[in-house]
Amino acid sequence: MKQNRTLYPLFAALAIFSLWGGAQGLQAQTLADAPSTVMLTKNIEQADASVSPVAPHAAAMPDDTLSGTSSAMGPRKTTTGGTVFSIPQQLTRHEAEQIAIRNNPRVRVGQLLARAQHQVYRETRSNYLPQVDGGAVGSKADTGSRFTFDGLRSTRLITHAGGGLDLHQLITDFGRTSNLIASSKLYEKAQNAQAVATTLDVVLITDQAFYDALEAQALVRVAQQTVNTRQTTDQQITELTKNKLRSTIDLAFADENLARAQLLLLDAQTQYNNDINALTSVLGFDRPMTYTLVESGGPISSPPPDQDQLVQTALRQRPDLMALDYDQQAAKKYSRAQWEQLLPSLSAMGVVGGTPVRDDKYFTSNWFGAIGADLEVPIFNGFRYTSEAHEADDRAKATQEDLRDLRDRVVRDVRDAWLQTNTSYQKIAVTQKLLKAANLGLDLAQARYRLGLSSIVELSESQLEQTQASIENVNAEYEYELSLAALNYQLGNLP
Repeated sequence: MKQNRTLYPLFAALAIFSLWGGAQGLQAQTLADAPSTVMLTKNIEQADASVSPVAPHAAAMPDDTLSGTSSAMGPRKTTTGGTVFSIPQQLTRHEAEQIAIRNNPRVRVGQLLARAQHQVYRETRSNYLPQVDGGAVGSKADTGSRFTFDGLRSTRLITHAGGGLDLHQLITDFGRTSNLIASSKLYEKAQNAQAVATTLDVVLITDQAFYDALEAQALVRVAQQTVNTRQTTDQQITELTKNKLRSTIDLAFADENLARAQLLLLDAQTQYNNDINALTSVLGFDRPMTYTLVESGGPISSPPPDQDQLVQTALRQRPDLMALDYDQQAAKKYSRAQWEQLLPSLSAMGVVGGTPVRDDKYFTSNWFGAIGADLEVPIFNGFRYTSEAHEADDRAKATQEDLRDLRDRVVRDVRDAWLQTNTSYQKIAVTQKLLKAANLGLDLAQARYRLGLSSIVELSESQLEQTQASIENVNAEYEYELSLAALNYQLGNLP
């Protein structure tokens, strides 16, 4: 009993020392938590919002459901686990973006991968915490007998039962574990940024599908108006032909023009249905949905004037650029950790337990315990550690070159998107003039044809030019809207 009492303070000191050492190690190596996807989104929103001249952005809340949207979207929608099960009858572009953010599986995949990477960080950080194992053993033996099989730790068999705790605490490995923790934290930040980049990809795809469907919807109206106009002309010429005031050649041309307009309408309706199906898929639905697309309305704003400012904005807030930057920093930390494998590591060990069932002849006490230190020094392992360190160095340098390449591509893509936006904006004015001239030409051709001053060929050509001008005008307007969406994507602006 006296020996047992002398061991108690020793075990208590061991426990306090181990816990204190672990706490000190954690305090020395604590890193700020990596921002979540939502936090990165808010940071992008708040970072120089006044100098982001294309579109304001509001933080997308990945865990929200559609039931939290405004009443303008109609009745509340049934949701389960964040999945939207309905679409409002009147769908705007902003509403489509929010539905896609909440319902598209790619966004959810990005968030789950970010959460998984956080667990990797916690796994790495656990190396600094005490490792405690517990166990128990019992055996019934022919006490004192001998057994020489190599698989047993002792050649003497003794009847006993007991249990205890085994503790292992890393004191220092001269920076290897701290660099591994820092690398894991940076990879977590990179994955969070990548989740935001995935959200941006989904938003751009949604905008493209929305404007394609909206353009197809407008083309259906143009085609229907063309059919109505040419049908009226065909009916008039039919009556004139019956009254011997026009030849059958005129009627043949009118029938052909009407047939072409009807084919145009059929093609436009088919394209519209295809684009609606594509938009429904992007929104995250696997069944047909019925809704009407609504334009934002209002005057068309001019494109931003300063492309150099746009380039700086993109370099500052593009999430894919941020993700690769974090990857590059993480690779450097990991490379340093690989070199630190060549350094020693020092750990504290302890064991404590009891043997309530024992033979006093062989067990002098009902308690057992010990403390010690373990120093491991790598001497030679076939150059494996140096090879792993050189490999990590080369991978870190490759990631740095990838980052430089992405920066160059971001600059190029922003400038290309800005040029495309300006060109599309200028096309609107040109196509409006063409449409105005085509309408005037059609009115003149119809008047001349009624007066018998022109042939059906001139009227047919005027109708065709007016239809083409209408289509080009519609295409120009939605091409500009889509180019603005692409420019917002290149800048990293979230809706």
